[in-house]
Amino acid sequence: MKKVLPFVLLLVAVVLALVFPSVEPVTVADATFDTGDTAWMLVSTALVLLMTPGLAYFYGGMVRKKNVISTMLQSLVCMGLITVLWVIFGFSLAFGEDIGGLIGNPATFFMMKGMLGNQAWPLAPTIPLVLFAMFQLKFAVITPALITGAFAERIRFNSYLIFLCLFMIVIYVPLAHATWHPEGILFQKGVLDFAGGTVVHMSAGWAALASALFLKKRTTPAHTPARVSYVILGTGLLWFGWFGFNAGSAVGAGALAATALATTTTASAAAAMAWIFFDIFRGKKPSAMGACIGAVVGLVAITPAAGFVTVPHSLVIGVVAAVISNLVVLWRTRTNIDDTLDVFPCHGVGGMVGMLLTGVFAHQNVNAGNTTGNGLFYGETKLFLTHLVALVVVSVFAFVGSYILLVITNAISPLRVSAEDEEAGLDLSQHDEEL
Repeated sequence: MKKVLPFVLLLVAVVLALVFPSVEPVTVADATFDTGDTAWMLVSTALVLLMTPGLAYFYGGMVRKKNVISTMLQSLVCMGLITVLWVIFGFSLAFGEDIGGLIGNPATFFMMKGMLGNQAWPLAPTIPLVLFAMFQLKFAVITPALITGAFAERIRFNSYLIFLCLFMIVIYVPLAHATWHPEGILFQKGVLDFAGGTVVHMSAGWAALASALFLKKRTTPAHTPARVSYVILGTGLLWFGWFGFNAGSAVGAGALAATALATTTTASAAAAMAWIFFDIFRGKKPSAMGACIGAVVGLVAITPAAGFVTVPHSLVIGVVAAVISNLVVLWRTRTNIDDTLDVFPCHGVGGMVGMLLTGVFAHQNVNAGNTTGNGLFYGETKLFLTHLVALVVVSVFAFVGSYILLVITNAISPLRVSAEDEEAGLDLSQHDEEL
Protein backbone atom coordinates (compact mmCIF):
# COMPACT_ATOMS: atom_id res chain seq x y z
CA MET A 1 0.00 0.00 0.00
CA LYS A 2 2.82 2.40 0.88
CA LYS A 3 4.41 1.83 -2.53
CA VAL A 4 1.24 2.41 -4.56
CA LEU A 5 0.06 5.47 -2.61
CA PRO A 6 2.07 8.00 -4.70
CA PHE A 7 0.68 6.49 -7.91
CA VAL A 8 -2.87 6.69 -6.54
CA LEU A 9 -2.39 10.36 -5.67
CA LEU A 10 -1.04 11.13 -9.13
CA LEU A 11 -3.94 9.28 -10.73
CA VAL A 12 -6.40 11.28 -8.63
CA ALA A 13 -4.73 14.51 -9.81
CA VAL A 14 -5.09 13.45 -13.45
CA VAL A 15 -8.75 12.52 -13.00
CA LEU A 16 -9.48 15.83 -11.28
CA ALA A 17 -7.78 17.69 -14.12
CA LEU A 18 -10.10 15.98 -16.59
CA VAL A 19 -13.22 16.53 -14.52
CA PHE A 20 -12.49 20.15 -13.57
CA PRO A 21 -10.83 21.76 -16.62
CA SER A 22 -11.54 25.35 -15.38
CA VAL A 23 -12.31 26.84 -18.80
CA GLU A 24 -14.93 29.38 -17.77
CA PRO A 25 -13.55 32.94 -17.89
CA VAL A 26 -14.16 35.23 -14.94
CA THR A 27 -14.58 38.98 -15.32
CA VAL A 28 -13.91 41.42 -12.50
CA ALA A 29 -15.04 44.97 -13.12
CA ASP A 30 -12.23 46.77 -11.28
CA ALA A 31 -9.32 44.58 -12.43
CA THR A 32 -7.00 46.49 -14.79
CA PHE A 33 -3.75 44.72 -15.56
CA ASP A 34 -0.51 46.63 -15.98
CA THR A 35 1.90 45.20 -18.54
CA GLY A 36 4.97 46.39 -16.63
CA ASP A 37 3.79 44.84 -13.37
CA THR A 38 2.84 41.64 -15.17
CA ALA A 39 6.21 41.41 -16.91
CA TRP A 40 8.09 41.95 -13.65
CA MET A 41 6.04 39.34 -11.84
CA LEU A 42 6.60 36.80 -14.64
CA VAL A 43 10.34 37.36 -14.23
CA SER A 44 10.10 37.27 -10.42
CA THR A 45 8.22 33.98 -10.52
CA ALA A 46 11.00 32.46 -12.63
CA LEU A 47 13.66 33.91 -10.31
CA VAL A 48 12.06 32.40 -7.21
CA LEU A 49 11.79 29.01 -8.92
CA LEU A 50 15.54 29.19 -9.64
CA MET A 51 16.17 29.40 -5.90
CA THR A 52 15.18 25.76 -5.36
CA PRO A 53 17.86 24.35 -7.73
CA GLY A 54 20.18 26.91 -6.13
CA LEU A 55 19.34 25.47 -2.72
CA ALA A 56 19.99 21.98 -4.09
CA TYR A 57 23.55 23.00 -5.01
CA PHE A 58 23.99 24.91 -1.74
CA TYR A 59 23.01 21.89 0.37
CA GLY A 60 24.45 19.29 -2.01
CA GLY A 61 27.93 20.74 -1.77
CA MET A 62 27.89 20.62 2.03
CA VAL A 63 27.15 16.91 2.54
CA ARG A 64 29.42 13.93 1.99
CA LYS A 65 29.97 12.73 -1.55
CA LYS A 66 27.85 9.60 -1.00
CA ASN A 67 24.80 11.74 -0.20
CA VAL A 68 25.03 14.56 -2.77
CA ILE A 69 22.43 13.23 -5.23
CA SER A 70 19.92 12.36 -2.51
CA THR A 71 20.28 15.76 -0.85
CA MET A 72 19.86 17.63 -4.13
CA LEU A 73 16.88 15.50 -5.13
CA GLN A 74 15.14 16.28 -1.84
CA SER A 75 15.04 19.93 -2.98
CA LEU A 76 14.25 19.20 -6.62
CA VAL A 77 11.31 16.89 -5.87
CA CYS A 78 9.51 19.75 -4.10
CA MET A 79 9.18 21.43 -7.48
CA GLY A 80 7.07 18.50 -8.61
CA LEU A 81 5.09 17.33 -5.59
CA ILE A 82 4.25 20.73 -4.08
CA THR A 83 3.20 22.09 -7.48
CA VAL A 84 0.61 19.33 -7.93
CA LEU A 85 -0.78 19.84 -4.43
CA TRP A 86 -0.83 23.63 -4.87
CA VAL A 87 -2.83 23.43 -8.09
CA ILE A 88 -5.39 21.04 -6.64
CA PHE A 89 -6.11 22.70 -3.29
CA GLY A 90 -2.98 24.33 -1.82
CA PHE A 91 -3.55 27.80 -3.26
CA SER A 92 -7.14 27.68 -2.05
CA LEU A 93 -6.07 26.75 1.46
CA ALA A 94 -3.62 29.64 1.54
CA PHE A 95 -5.52 32.34 -0.34
CA GLY A 96 -9.08 31.08 -0.65
CA GLU A 97 -12.14 32.46 1.10
CA ASP A 98 -11.25 32.97 4.75
CA ILE A 99 -12.30 30.47 7.42
CA GLY A 100 -11.75 31.88 10.89
CA GLY A 101 -8.60 33.78 9.96
CA LEU A 102 -6.62 30.52 10.01
CA ILE A 103 -7.17 28.77 6.68
CA GLY A 104 -8.77 29.24 3.28
CA ASN A 105 -11.71 27.41 1.77
CA PRO A 106 -10.27 24.58 -0.37
CA ALA A 107 -13.14 24.98 -2.85
CA THR A 108 -12.44 28.64 -3.69
CA PHE A 109 -9.75 28.00 -6.31
CA PHE A 110 -10.01 24.20 -6.45
CA MET A 111 -8.05 22.94 -9.49
CA MET A 112 -7.27 26.59 -10.35
CA LYS A 113 -10.94 27.42 -10.76
CA GLY A 114 -11.57 30.97 -11.98
CA MET A 115 -8.03 31.58 -13.23
CA LEU A 116 -9.06 32.63 -16.74
CA GLY A 117 -10.32 36.09 -17.65
CA ASN A 118 -9.21 39.16 -15.72
CA GLN A 119 -9.71 38.02 -12.14
CA ALA A 120 -7.10 39.41 -9.74
CA TRP A 121 -6.01 39.01 -6.13
CA PRO A 122 -7.30 41.98 -4.05
CA LEU A 123 -3.80 43.02 -2.93
CA ALA A 124 -2.33 42.56 -6.42
CA PRO A 125 -4.96 44.10 -8.71
CA THR A 126 -2.60 44.89 -11.61
CA ILE A 127 -1.54 41.30 -12.39
CA PRO A 128 -3.60 38.22 -13.38
CA LEU A 129 -4.69 35.99 -10.53
CA VAL A 130 -3.06 32.95 -12.13
CA LEU A 131 0.28 34.77 -12.09
CA PHE A 132 -0.11 35.62 -8.41
CA ALA A 133 -0.95 31.96 -7.75
CA MET A 134 2.16 30.76 -9.57
CA PHE A 135 4.36 33.33 -7.82
CA GLN A 136 3.14 32.16 -4.42
CA LEU A 137 3.62 28.55 -5.51
CA LYS A 138 7.38 29.06 -5.67
CA PHE A 139 7.40 30.10 -1.99
CA ALA A 140 5.48 26.94 -1.11
CA VAL A 141 8.02 24.90 -3.09
CA ILE A 142 11.18 26.15 -1.43
CA THR A 143 9.93 26.21 2.18
CA PRO A 144 9.92 22.43 2.82
CA ALA A 145 13.10 22.13 0.73
CA LEU A 146 14.84 24.33 3.30
CA ILE A 147 14.09 21.78 6.02
CA THR A 148 16.01 19.01 4.27
CA GLY A 149 19.38 20.32 5.39
CA ALA A 150 18.52 19.39 8.98
CA PHE A 151 17.93 15.68 8.37
CA ALA A 152 20.34 15.25 5.48
CA GLU A 153 22.21 11.94 5.22
CA ARG A 154 19.76 9.87 7.26
CA ILE A 155 16.15 10.09 5.98
CA ARG A 156 14.26 7.60 3.81
CA PHE A 157 13.16 9.29 0.60
CA ASN A 158 9.70 7.71 0.43
CA SER A 159 8.94 8.79 3.98
CA TYR A 160 10.21 12.28 3.20
CA LEU A 161 7.58 12.59 0.46
CA ILE A 162 4.84 11.88 2.98
CA PHE A 163 6.23 14.49 5.37
CA LEU A 164 6.39 16.99 2.50
CA CYS A 165 2.66 16.67 1.89
CA LEU A 166 1.75 16.91 5.57
CA PHE A 167 4.00 19.91 6.21
CA MET A 168 2.57 21.92 3.34
CA ILE A 169 -1.03 21.23 4.36
CA VAL A 170 -0.74 21.53 8.14
CA ILE A 171 2.05 24.07 8.67
CA TYR A 172 2.79 26.12 5.56
CA VAL A 173 -0.64 27.05 4.17
CA PRO A 174 -2.15 28.05 7.55
CA LEU A 175 0.81 30.37 8.16
CA ALA A 176 0.58 31.79 4.63
CA HIS A 177 -3.14 32.41 5.06
CA ALA A 178 -2.83 33.91 8.53
CA THR A 179 0.01 36.23 7.47
CA TRP A 180 -0.75 37.24 3.86
CA HIS A 181 -4.51 36.92 3.44
CA PRO A 182 -6.30 40.24 4.18
CA GLU A 183 -8.55 38.40 6.63
CA GLY A 184 -5.80 36.25 8.13
CA ILE A 185 -5.40 36.51 11.88
CA LEU A 186 -1.76 37.67 11.85
CA PHE A 187 -2.48 40.11 9.01
CA GLN A 188 -5.38 41.54 10.98
CA LYS A 189 -3.18 41.91 14.07
CA GLY A 190 -0.71 43.99 12.07
CA VAL A 191 2.17 41.54 11.62
CA LEU A 192 4.48 42.67 8.80
CA ASP A 193 6.11 39.96 6.72
CA PHE A 194 7.06 41.35 3.34
CA ALA A 195 8.33 38.17 1.69
CA GLY A 196 8.27 35.25 4.11
CA GLY A 197 10.50 35.64 7.16
CA THR A 198 7.68 34.21 9.25
CA VAL A 199 5.86 32.06 6.70
CA VAL A 200 8.93 30.56 5.03
CA HIS A 201 12.06 30.79 7.17
CA MET A 202 10.70 30.54 10.69
CA SER A 203 8.41 27.64 9.76
CA ALA A 204 11.24 25.80 8.01
CA GLY A 205 13.71 26.58 10.79
CA TRP A 206 11.52 25.28 13.59
CA ALA A 207 10.57 22.21 11.52
CA ALA A 208 14.29 21.63 10.98
CA LEU A 209 14.96 21.69 14.72
CA ALA A 210 12.07 19.29 15.31
CA SER A 211 13.46 16.98 12.61
CA ALA A 212 16.97 17.01 14.04
CA LEU A 213 15.64 16.15 17.49
CA PHE A 214 13.30 13.44 16.21
CA LEU A 215 15.77 11.67 13.90
CA LYS A 216 18.63 12.07 16.37
CA LYS A 217 22.31 12.07 15.47
CA ARG A 218 23.88 10.42 12.44
CA THR A 219 26.11 7.44 13.16
CA THR A 220 29.13 9.56 12.10
CA PRO A 221 28.15 13.23 12.47
CA ALA A 222 31.44 14.81 11.42
CA HIS A 223 32.08 15.05 7.70
CA THR A 224 33.94 16.91 4.97
CA PRO A 225 31.81 18.80 2.41
CA ALA A 226 31.78 17.11 -0.98
CA ARG A 227 32.02 20.21 -3.16
CA VAL A 228 32.58 23.69 -1.76
CA SER A 229 32.33 24.91 -5.36
CA TYR A 230 28.70 23.67 -5.38
CA VAL A 231 28.05 25.76 -2.26
CA ILE A 232 29.43 28.87 -3.98
CA LEU A 233 27.34 28.21 -7.08
CA GLY A 234 24.25 27.61 -4.96
CA THR A 235 24.82 30.85 -3.07
CA GLY A 236 25.04 32.79 -6.31
CA LEU A 237 21.81 31.25 -7.61
CA LEU A 238 20.03 31.88 -4.31
CA TRP A 239 21.18 35.51 -4.16
CA PHE A 240 20.13 36.06 -7.77
CA GLY A 241 16.76 34.39 -7.28
CA TRP A 242 16.16 36.24 -4.01
CA PHE A 243 15.63 39.47 -5.95
CA GLY A 244 12.46 37.87 -7.28
CA PHE A 245 11.66 36.55 -3.81
CA ASN A 246 11.82 39.97 -2.13
CA ALA A 247 11.43 42.60 -4.84
CA GLY A 248 8.76 40.45 -6.47
CA SER A 249 6.76 40.56 -3.26
CA ALA A 250 5.98 44.19 -4.08
CA VAL A 251 3.71 42.57 -6.75
CA GLY A 252 4.50 45.41 -9.12
CA ALA A 253 7.31 47.16 -10.97
CA GLY A 254 7.51 50.30 -8.88
CA ALA A 255 9.45 52.15 -6.22
CA LEU A 256 8.66 49.59 -3.54
CA ALA A 257 10.17 46.79 -5.63
CA ALA A 258 13.30 48.90 -6.12
CA THR A 259 13.56 49.49 -2.37
CA ALA A 260 13.19 45.78 -1.65
CA LEU A 261 15.87 44.96 -4.24
CA ALA A 262 18.24 47.48 -2.66
CA THR A 263 17.73 46.30 0.92
CA THR A 264 18.13 42.69 -0.19
CA THR A 265 21.45 43.46 -1.84
CA THR A 266 22.92 45.38 1.06
CA ALA A 267 21.75 43.11 3.86
CA SER A 268 23.24 40.04 2.21
CA ALA A 269 26.52 41.79 1.45
CA ALA A 270 26.79 43.08 5.03
CA ALA A 271 26.00 39.66 6.48
CA ALA A 272 28.58 37.89 4.30
CA MET A 273 31.32 40.26 5.44
CA ALA A 274 30.15 40.20 9.06
CA TRP A 275 30.35 36.39 9.08
CA ILE A 276 33.90 36.49 7.70
CA PHE A 277 35.09 39.19 10.10
CA PHE A 278 33.46 37.49 13.08
CA ASP A 279 35.20 34.22 12.19
CA ILE A 280 38.53 36.09 12.03
CA PHE A 281 37.76 37.69 15.39
CA ARG A 282 37.19 34.21 16.84
CA GLY A 283 40.58 33.08 15.53
CA LYS A 284 39.30 31.11 12.53
CA LYS A 285 40.48 31.42 8.95
CA PRO A 286 38.08 33.21 6.57
CA SER A 287 36.38 30.57 4.43
CA ALA A 288 34.26 30.34 1.32
CA MET A 289 31.71 28.31 3.28
CA GLY A 290 31.48 31.04 5.90
CA ALA A 291 31.02 33.78 3.34
CA CYS A 292 28.30 31.79 1.59
CA ILE A 293 26.43 30.95 4.79
CA GLY A 294 26.68 34.55 5.93
CA ALA A 295 25.26 35.84 2.65
CA VAL A 296 22.29 33.48 2.90
CA VAL A 297 21.67 34.46 6.53
CA GLY A 298 21.52 38.08 5.42
CA LEU A 299 19.02 37.20 2.71
CA VAL A 300 16.92 35.32 5.24
CA ALA A 301 16.94 38.14 7.79
CA ILE A 302 16.02 40.91 5.34
CA THR A 303 13.15 38.90 3.85
CA PRO A 304 10.41 40.04 6.29
CA ALA A 305 11.77 43.60 6.33
CA ALA A 306 12.75 44.17 2.70
CA GLY A 307 9.83 46.42 1.81
CA PHE A 308 9.48 48.11 5.19
CA VAL A 309 12.96 49.42 6.11
CA THR A 310 15.54 51.78 4.66
CA VAL A 311 18.80 50.73 3.03
CA PRO A 312 21.02 51.85 5.98
CA HIS A 313 18.92 49.80 8.36
CA SER A 314 19.21 46.78 6.08
CA LEU A 315 22.96 46.89 6.71
CA VAL A 316 22.32 46.69 10.44
CA ILE A 317 19.90 43.78 9.96
CA GLY A 318 22.47 41.86 7.93
CA VAL A 319 25.30 42.36 10.44
CA VAL A 320 23.20 41.54 13.52
CA ALA A 321 21.70 38.42 11.93
CA ALA A 322 25.11 37.13 10.83
CA VAL A 323 26.68 37.51 14.27
CA ILE A 324 23.74 35.97 16.12
CA SER A 325 23.43 33.04 13.70
CA ASN A 326 27.18 32.44 13.89
CA LEU A 327 26.94 32.26 17.68
CA VAL A 328 23.96 29.88 17.52
CA VAL A 329 25.87 27.62 15.10
CA LEU A 330 28.73 27.58 17.62
CA TRP A 331 26.30 26.73 20.41
CA ARG A 332 24.67 23.99 18.33
CA THR A 333 28.02 22.26 17.74
CA ARG A 334 28.44 21.91 21.50
CA THR A 335 25.12 20.10 21.92
CA ASN A 336 23.80 16.71 20.82
CA ILE A 337 21.52 18.33 18.23
CA ASP A 338 22.55 17.03 14.80
CA ASP A 339 21.10 19.72 12.53
CA THR A 340 23.31 18.54 9.66
CA LEU A 341 23.57 21.81 7.72
CA ASP A 342 22.55 24.21 10.52
CA VAL A 343 19.14 25.04 9.12
CA PHE A 344 17.74 26.21 12.44
CA PRO A 345 20.64 28.52 13.35
CA CYS A 346 20.66 30.07 9.88
CA HIS A 347 17.08 30.03 8.61
CA GLY A 348 15.14 29.75 11.84
CA VAL A 349 17.20 32.18 13.88
CA GLY A 350 17.83 34.42 10.88
CA GLY A 351 14.09 34.61 10.24
CA MET A 352 13.35 35.43 13.87
CA VAL A 353 16.03 38.14 13.98
CA GLY A 354 14.62 39.63 10.79
CA MET A 355 11.08 39.55 12.15
CA LEU A 356 12.07 41.32 15.38
CA LEU A 357 14.23 43.90 13.59
CA THR A 358 11.35 44.63 11.24
CA GLY A 359 9.51 45.64 14.39
CA VAL A 360 12.48 47.84 15.28
CA PHE A 361 13.24 49.59 11.97
CA ALA A 362 10.04 49.57 9.89
CA HIS A 363 8.73 53.00 8.90
CA GLN A 364 5.51 53.95 7.18
CA ASN A 365 7.33 56.33 4.81
CA VAL A 366 8.99 53.29 3.22
CA ASN A 367 5.72 51.45 2.66
CA ALA A 368 2.32 53.11 3.00
CA GLY A 369 0.80 49.65 3.28
CA ASN A 370 2.23 49.43 6.79
CA THR A 371 -0.80 50.48 8.83
CA THR A 372 0.47 49.06 12.13
CA GLY A 373 2.92 51.84 12.89
CA ASN A 374 6.61 52.64 12.97
CA GLY A 375 9.25 50.52 14.65
CA LEU A 376 10.79 50.68 18.09
CA PHE A 377 13.73 52.71 16.72
CA TYR A 378 11.31 55.56 16.03
CA GLY A 379 9.85 55.53 19.53
CA GLU A 380 6.74 53.42 18.90
CA THR A 381 6.17 50.09 20.62
CA LYS A 382 3.01 48.63 19.04
CA LEU A 383 4.66 47.02 16.02
CA PHE A 384 7.55 45.54 17.98
CA LEU A 385 5.30 44.06 20.65
CA THR A 386 2.99 42.66 17.97
CA HIS A 387 5.96 40.94 16.32
CA LEU A 388 7.25 39.67 19.64
CA VAL A 389 3.95 37.96 20.43
CA ALA A 390 3.62 36.62 16.88
CA LEU A 391 7.15 35.22 17.03
CA VAL A 392 6.28 33.15 20.11
CA VAL A 393 2.98 31.92 18.68
CA VAL A 394 4.42 31.00 15.28
CA SER A 395 7.45 29.30 16.86
CA VAL A 396 5.32 27.08 19.08
CA PHE A 397 2.95 26.24 16.24
CA ALA A 398 5.72 25.41 13.75
CA PHE A 399 7.85 23.38 16.17
CA VAL A 400 5.13 21.41 17.93
CA GLY A 401 3.12 20.92 14.74
CA SER A 402 6.16 19.68 12.81
CA TYR A 403 7.17 17.29 15.57
CA ILE A 404 3.68 15.78 15.59
CA LEU A 405 3.83 15.41 11.79
CA LEU A 406 7.15 13.61 12.11
CA VAL A 407 5.59 11.18 14.58
CA ILE A 408 2.65 10.58 12.22
CA THR A 409 4.92 10.13 9.21
CA ASN A 410 7.13 7.70 11.11
CA ALA A 411 4.06 5.65 12.04
CA ILE A 412 3.07 5.42 8.37
CA SER A 413 6.56 4.80 7.02
CA PRO A 414 9.80 4.80 9.07
CA LEU A 415 11.71 8.05 8.58
CA ARG A 416 15.23 6.93 9.40
CA VAL A 417 17.30 4.72 7.14
CA SER A 418 19.03 1.68 8.57
CA ALA A 419 22.59 1.95 9.85
CA GLU A 420 23.75 -0.08 6.83
CA ASP A 421 22.00 2.22 4.36
CA GLU A 422 23.39 5.29 6.11
CA GLU A 423 26.89 3.85 5.91
CA ALA A 424 26.48 3.03 2.22
CA GLY A 425 25.15 6.52 1.54
CA LEU A 426 21.68 7.62 0.52
CA ASP A 427 22.60 7.99 -3.14
CA LEU A 428 23.03 4.22 -3.45
CA SER A 429 20.64 3.00 -0.76
CA GLN A 430 17.70 5.25 -1.73
CA HIS A 431 18.22 5.90 -5.45
CA ASP A 432 20.78 3.38 -6.75
CA GLU A 433 22.83 6.24 -8.20
CA GLU A 434 26.32 7.61 -7.68
CA LEU A 435 27.92 11.00 -8.17
